[in-house]
Amino acid sequence: MFAASMFVFVALFVFGLLAVFAADLNYAGVHALADLLRTPEIRAAIWLSLWTTAVTVAIGLLFAVPMGYALSRYRFPGHALIDSIVDLPIVLPPLVVGLSLLLFFQTDLGQWIEGSVMRFVFERSGIILCQLFVSASFGIRAVKLTFDGIDPRIEDVAMTLGCTRAGAFFRVALPMARRGIIIGGILIWTRAMGIFGPLMVFVGTIRMKTEVLATSIYLEQSVGRIEIALALTIFMLLLATVALVAVRIVGLGSR
Repeated sequence: MFAASMFVFVALFVFGLLAVFAADLNYAGVHALADLLRTPEIRAAIWLSLWTTAVTVAIGLLFAVPMGYALSRYRFPGHALIDSIVDLPIVLPPLVVGLSLLLFFQTDLGQWIEGSVMRFVFERSGIILCQLFVSASFGIRAVKLTFDGIDPRIEDVAMTLGCTRAGAFFRVALPMARRGIIIGGILIWTRAMGIFGPLMVFVGTIRMKTEVLATSIYLEQSVGRIEIALALTIFMLLLATVALVAVRIVGLGSR
């Protein structure tokens, strides 16, 4: 009876989610999913979403691995503060990220970056910047938790056998953390794929230029093409489901 009472809540929650998604699929129809790839604007949005999120994952992991290792292995003045700042994008409304980036690029430093380094405002590079600011914290946190679970004494033993600190990291800690790094990359990708608010503020929704899947849903429903908007929603749900299942499989494999 106790186990059954616990599963009542599981069943209610899962049934509620599936019922909502089934309503989307029933309204849109299978033909709407087939029509997605026939529209040039939608194909461009899908391609832009895929390659920008891929670049975001690469840059995010480039930061996540050294930052996760440093926050896991070393204690320094202000450690708790830095650790908390890393998590700020997780708890802040995503819209705040877009507004803050827009305001930053109005400063002297931001305008110099725009004029001398790279343009971000209303550009495709701005999509990657928004995605990185919103999603990188998820990867950093996942990698840090992975390194937390690796006994540092294993690296100490490697150093007694002739490894330097860097050698112990690359030959021992990094290979042991590969599953956590993969999970961190998947989490970065899923979060980056779904952001909407920062993109609307920072890069806009210019068709065939800065339109990604999330903003395509907004554009389609705003002009009354609800079936296409719901089909895009279902497509993104399928992508997210595959990614989350992959996280579970990789996570269970680490056991």
